[in-house]
Amino acid sequence: MIDELEISCGIKMAMIDEPLYPIAVLIDELKNEDIQLRLNSIRRLSTIARALGEERTRKELILFLSENNDDDDEVLLAMAEELGVFIPYVGGVEHANVLLPPLETLCTVEETCVRDKAVESLCRIGAQMREADLVEFFIPLVKRLAAGEWFTARVSSCGLFHIAYPSAPEALKAELRLSYSQLCQDDMPMVRRAAATNLGKFAATVEAAHLKTDIMSMFEDLTQDDQDSVRLLAVEGCAALGKLLEPQDCVAHILPVIVSFSQDKSWRVRYMVANQLYELCEAVGPEPTRSDLVPAYVRLLRDNEAEVRIAAAGKVTKFCRILSPELAVQHILPCVKELSSDSSQHVRSALASVIMGMAPVLGKDATIEQLLPIFLSLLKDEFPDVRLNIISKLDQVNQVIGIDLLSQSLLPAIVELAEDRHWRVRLAIIEYIPLLASQLGVGFFDDKLGALCMQWLKDKVYSIRDAAANNVKRLAEEFGPDWAMQHIIPQVLDMINNPHYLYRMTILHAISLLAPVMGAEITCSKLLPVVINASKDRVPNIKFNVAKVLKSLVPIVGESVVENTIRPCLVELSEDPDVDVRFFATQALQACDPAMIST
Repeated sequence: MIDELEISCGIKMAMIDEPLYPIAVLIDELKNEDIQLRLNSIRRLSTIARALGEERTRKELILFLSENNDDDDEVLLAMAEELGVFIPYVGGVEHANVLLPPLETLCTVEETCVRDKAVESLCRIGAQMREADLVEFFIPLVKRLAAGEWFTARVSSCGLFHIAYPSAPEALKAELRLSYSQLCQDDMPMVRRAAATNLGKFAATVEAAHLKTDIMSMFEDLTQDDQDSVRLLAVEGCAALGKLLEPQDCVAHILPVIVSFSQDKSWRVRYMVANQLYELCEAVGPEPTRSDLVPAYVRLLRDNEAEVRIAAAGKVTKFCRILSPELAVQHILPCVKELSSDSSQHVRSALASVIMGMAPVLGKDATIEQLLPIFLSLLKDEFPDVRLNIISKLDQVNQVIGIDLLSQSLLPAIVELAEDRHWRVRLAIIEYIPLLASQLGVGFFDDKLGALCMQWLKDKVYSIRDAAANNVKRLAEEFGPDWAMQHIIPQVLDMINNPHYLYRMTILHAISLLAPVMGAEITCSKLLPVVINASKDRVPNIKFNVAKVLKSLVPIVGESVVENTIRPCLVELSEDPDVDVRFFATQALQACDPAMIST
């Protein structure tokens, strides 16, 4: 077969064009011992198909692929992916059924990712097939897989029912429901897991009458499975089925399962409930949530397993939004207080990432009385991530309690964190400073935070110094050039004489950022002389950074300043013994060209 394909393509190539000659090579590579060559050929199946034409692709290429017993998973995965988009190459949807046999074979292989890709491709093809073809070819394929001797076939079949079911006649629909029910009770846990995973998709295609009977019966089987890996997947089914059922049916059938799962003996099942709780609440509605799910959630927040508490803590703000502030204060807040001093740092971190969002939910009084002490304890946590998560969400609290209270209660802790030994914490504080400055106002900022901003320019960590330089620029933008001239510029320029060259480089970087904000007059009178003076520095790194800064100042200052001050300095630097200094000085000189300045 493959040899005939080669000869045929060789003749066709001679008849068509020279560029198509490699087709024969691709076909030959399909049977090559080298996996990379086979993989290359499989990934270019569409090219081979175009050369063969639609009819010969259907009769010969697809037949060859069906019989291909390649044992390499990478090749099979590529084939499963290619066949999913192959309908145009076999003659359109009326011939789509010819693609099913090779994909059916791939659905039975041992490697999970190959089977998953084959199922995905079958779903894509099935969604385009005509109804009659689905009944004649696709549904029998699903039934064969569902009754397969190997569990791999039965696992794959679970992902195809939602495509097959809508087009089936009534009798076949009953067969498919029965078949899926059997899969939910299969001897192999892997099959039951696949059935649990796909139940929501299948249920969405089933008629309402059968939803309450057949589907709920399957769901019940899965929720009572002896394998926790099956039960935890049934948790996702709770949310999916809850959206399909009427509210009263949801309360009757889904709610008891959620409550039961929240007390499951397996922590992995309880973890899934905690993780999916908000979606489950949406499924059952607000009233049952308040009456039945609040106690369940409280249990999860106090669970023995840290992983469950982490998942539950991460949903605390979302859950409180469903409740009234009174209920949240009464039931959830005591748990939150306990979690803020939890033995697991990861639980505290999860809580810190969402707790600030509780402020708008609880309102001003409850936030001041109940939440602020928790914020303060988390801000002083020994674990850096906990502190970071609190810092990054301060604006949510500010909107509720106002800046005065925020500054009195939280600012001392923020100042303490600005000197934290973990540089990432210091970095988070720096990035928050401009927002804090705009909220606090000029007077308060000068008193409390001004000195810190200068201190960061001399930090031992480069990332902090770089962020600090950007920070002074953003502060100058926020408070204006006059304020910057009084509070920032003198202190920044004083640091240019620091004995350590790395700090002097930071100041040069800060000058280049401040110049566009300060304008031409201040740049020429205050900033430029400092940069020119730094060109005499003994360290080459400083000198080539001077060249870079001067290049950035060219568009800001006037042409006369460029000619009289900047150019002579750059000419001198362009003759420096150091090759890097000469390179950057030459670059900057090109920017001094009058034509460049005008553009």
